[in-house]
Amino acid sequence: MSTNAGPGTSTSSSTSTGTGTGLGAVVSAHVLDNPAWASLSGAHAAFAERAARPGAGPASSRAARYPPDVSPFAALADPADPDSWADLHRLVGDGQIAALGGVPAPPEGWETVGSVPGVQLVDTALRAEPAPEAVRLGPRDVPEILGLIELTKPGPFLPRTVELGTYLGIRHQGRLIAMAGERLRPPGWTEISAVCTHPDHQGRGLATQLVRAVAAGIRERGDVPFLHTAASNTKAIRLYESIGFTLRRRPSFTAVRAPGNTAANFS
Repeated sequence: MSTNAGPGTSTSSSTSTGTGTGLGAVVSAHVLDNPAWASLSGAHAAFAERAARPGAGPASSRAARYPPDVSPFAALADPADPDSWADLHRLVGDGQIAALGGVPAPPEGWETVGSVPGVQLVDTALRAEPAPEAVRLGPRDVPEILGLIELTKPGPFLPRTVELGTYLGIRHQGRLIAMAGERLRPPGWTEISAVCTHPDHQGRGLATQLVRAVAAGIRERGDVPFLHTAASNTKAIRLYESIGFTLRRRPSFTAVRAPGNTAANFS
């Protein structure tokens, strides 16, 4: 589902559909069609890991990924481009697994080892406002964050995920009971992620408070909030829609295994 909220389909990056080079080439008609690539090409370029092509530098690579202690996701400049998949193979190595968002079936030789249907929602009518109770979370809070993530399972969160953006939490008697923060940052947009509340404190509107507060910071720098969740998480989808998010598209999140015996063909 399309929306007229926020930035349109054009960006300052290239919109080549198959032959562009470098991490700066965004091949989708809209950056939210390939947000991980757009993020690794722009605001999160410092996190981007990529493998050099033979005779060329890493900047020529059409595949990139986050460090494994930051995020599990990798990205392709163009999922329809064989060169993007070849670069991903160089990056992850023979027989290794990469997590991708919104890609069709992988090419021959790649194996799909898991897939979760998802939804992407964008802010069209959200009331963004600070949350007086919210506190900024940082690296010293990571052990407690990981404990809450393990209990509530909102999605992947790793020891350095907190470095991707602003994370806010609410504490009760010193204990972290709810959190939300920023993950992907394609041009003009910021993803709200890791929205979770301790089971003992659900039903108090804490998640909504934190989503509004994170969105307030996103709006202050001129970006538009968006988010992803599993298509099966209908309770969360209803909540997000009730506070002003609109369904945009239904990407799947897929884990693929690289071919195990074709690296020599890349020379």
